[in-house]
Amino acid sequence: MKISIITVTYNAEKFLQRTLDSVSCQTHQDIEHLIIDGASKDETLAMAEVYRTSVPYQVVIQSEPDHGLYDAMNKGLRLATGDYLVFLNAGDTLHAEDTLTTLTSHLLPLTSQSPAVIYGDTAIVNEEGQFLHLRRLRPPKKLTWKSFRQGMLVCHQAFYVRTDIAREEQYDLQYRHSADVDWCIRVMKRAEAMRLPFVNSQVILADFLEGGDSTQHHRASLRERYQVMCHHYGKVSTLVMHAWFLVRQLFR
Repeated sequence: MKISIITVTYNAEKFLQRTLDSVSCQTHQDIEHLIIDGASKDETLAMAEVYRTSVPYQVVIQSEPDHGLYDAMNKGLRLATGDYLVFLNAGDTLHAEDTLTTLTSHLLPLTSQSPAVIYGDTAIVNEEGQFLHLRRLRPPKKLTWKSFRQGMLVCHQAFYVRTDIAREEQYDLQYRHSADVDWCIRVMKRAEAMRLPFVNSQVILADFLEGGDSTQHHRASLRERYQVMCHHYGKVSTLVMHAWFLVRQLFR
């Protein structure tokens, strides 16, 4: 079972090594690692090249100017050849050495009924990689495309998608900070239309570096997420749900 891991980088020398190390130590090594770089000017590419020559699996390095994070992620989608894929950007890591082994144990033989999505929990870590807490939004026992009406309950780094399905849904570049939410919903809609199952791994799959893009651009991200929710769930439903979020926050 081949897993494509897609890592988008730009001047990422400070955090990239932890990501590379978390992949190289996996007990399951039927891996394809795609490093999609935006023409970095620091040591990112040199680090990636050292990594490429030191691991037994295929590492593809592509470096060229892009139109932002999601443009680079679309490039990764088009290059992926694994059975399943996941996005693991610089600073993010697989949670444990047996993460991919645990993940693949949930997969059926590749048939039309192979799970469309395997998902799990996410730990939030600091710059030293130390555990801080589990992500506040937790994955539901049973995931559907309507689940994200309550927020992005599954972190992007803990959302493994069958590659043939993932490639059918490119990231919408009109969104600068929340295209991942829109993409996950569209992937799940497509999978449900195909009557394919989603599988909850019931384990922590990823460590997410505190202070990612959506955190750094919090207000813009929230505005975009509201637009995404209105598009998929309707304006009235989205407004009611956000009013409930506000009330809940006030009385916590």
